Amino acid sequence: MPAKTSETTHKKFKLHGLVAATHTPLHADGSLDLDKVPAQAAILKRQGVTGAFIGGSTGEGVSLTIDERKKLAEAWESAAPAHSLKLVVHVGHTSSAEASDLARHAADHGADAISTMAPFYFKPTTVRPLIDWLKPVAKACENLPFYFYDIPVMTGVRVNLLEFVNQACQEIPNFHGIKYTSEDLIQLQELLHFDQGRLDILYGTDEALLATLALGVTGAVGSSYNFAAPLYLQIIEAFQANQLAEAQKLQLQSVKLIRKIASYGYLPAAKAVMGLLGCDCGPARPPLVNLTLESKQNLLHEVRALQIIPGL
Repeated sequence: MPAKTSETTHKKFKLHGLVAATHTPLHADGSLDLDKVPAQAAILKRQGVTGAFIGGSTGEGVSLTIDERKKLAEAWESAAPAHSLKLVVHVGHTSSAEASDLARHAADHGADAISTMAPFYFKPTTVRPLIDWLKPVAKACENLPFYFYDIPVMTGVRVNLLEFVNQACQEIPNFHGIKYTSEDLIQLQELLHFDQGRLDILYGTDEALLATLALGVTGAVGSSYNFAAPLYLQIIEAFQANQLAEAQKLQLQSVKLIRKIASYGYLPAAKAVMGLLGCDCGPARPPLVNLTLESKQNLLHEVRALQIIPGL
């Protein structure tokens, strides 16, 4: 399938609302369980999510082989449009050549946009080497919007992002924005207003969504949108209706839910929570530590008791 977005129209592309950073479903033996992808997509659509960000941190992308990541993209190629979801494929890698290969493959298999984090072993410490690493990756998907995935807590890469976006806009024709998972809200404001708001800045910390709505964020990518999207849509609705106390109350529920899941080991536990919606996404890949059967049962009981996830 050819790339969906032409070079002349990708600048009009924008991700609004909630984009779920999806889990990669695995069998008990750790192999891909891609038959569950359509069910994942259906759950997202039912909850009001607008897109799927696959193969990222939540999707354990760096723990998958290149072949597995391509198969994952191919599974979502049909599942995403079948449920009216935008498809963003994360292609991050320590090798620019491998990331470029993944980007080219995703562009040929239904992606609406491509994203990559910085290389995370030999780390760029300034903007210039980061731009040079990204340019061939973006070139491999040149007709699609290209997003940098800034997540310094995982990559260890911290550069001046105002300098970065200025250079990226000059040197990467399809550079479109940033998936921003950083605690620096001052920098977030600067990015939102860069060049009269030309960039698509997607916020990536679910527990602080309300704060960033006040700064002008209109799109967010997060893991808990897989199973609790209605809660966040209520936060957005309350904020837009100037019901700040209600929005604050709802955001605190998000914090409680995520802290509860994180107390069991966030990513393996979050995959298990998907089972409450009818799509247990299986174990996580090592070195993440999976829950025992008893811990999983306790987690699900405690999550139900919070009465935060709608429909439980």
